[in-house]
Amino acid sequence: MSEQTPIIEFKNVDISNSDTLVIENLSFEIFQGDFVYLTGKVGSGKTSIIRTIIAENPVTSGEARVGEFNLKGIKRKQIPYLRRSVGVVFQDFQLLMDRSVESNLEFVLKATGWNDSKAISERIDEVLQLVKLSTKAHKMPHQLSGGEQQRVAIARALLNSPELILADEPTGNLDNETAKGIMDLLYEINKTNRTAIIMVTHNQNLLKQYPGRVFLCADNTCREEVSGAIDLDIEI
Repeated sequence: MSEQTPIIEFKNVDISNSDTLVIENLSFEIFQGDFVYLTGKVGSGKTSIIRTIIAENPVTSGEARVGEFNLKGIKRKQIPYLRRSVGVVFQDFQLLMDRSVESNLEFVLKATGWNDSKAISERIDEVLQLVKLSTKAHKMPHQLSGGEQQRVAIARALLNSPELILADEPTGNLDNETAKGIMDLLYEINKTNRTAIIMVTHNQNLLKQYPGRVFLCADNTCREEVSGAIDLDIEI
């Protein structure tokens, strides 16, 4: 692994949320094929890290790189290209409710520079097959279950074949059985495509059932825990 170039590299980065410092001196490297959990209590800075990775929060100290993008001093015109290179999955799905599944995905592809109608249609078919929703392309989001809507969100994140997917509490609004299906899917994407995944979660059971690297955010720090050593008492 040491011979690989990290997809993400942070060195001594301070993370803020609305001008409030939430994490000091964050240093980590994320590599292709990593499955990484950010965990900790509410307000401990987990989502602020995600926002920093996609340049919603500015980097003002230390060094931070995502792919080819230097986050410290990144130009505004570069930010859309950074975000196109990263797939993002949200807890509340964030689908466009006034258009079909297919149209949701088509909208993203066109917004990220796809012009060929045939290529767009083929890519939509591919990602819907990956998330096992091939028969749902013409459904409206309100016609889908919560789990199905989250699968559409994952399909959307996969459209541009990113090296990295950020998943912010992707199972937070789902029952246990549906959450397991979503985790199975993310784990399969990670293992099959070697897509790095950084996932924010409060759910300790997921850490046991789906092993990965674990970073615990607490007391203005976020540090990697030794495998098998974490025993969290987290209140949602």
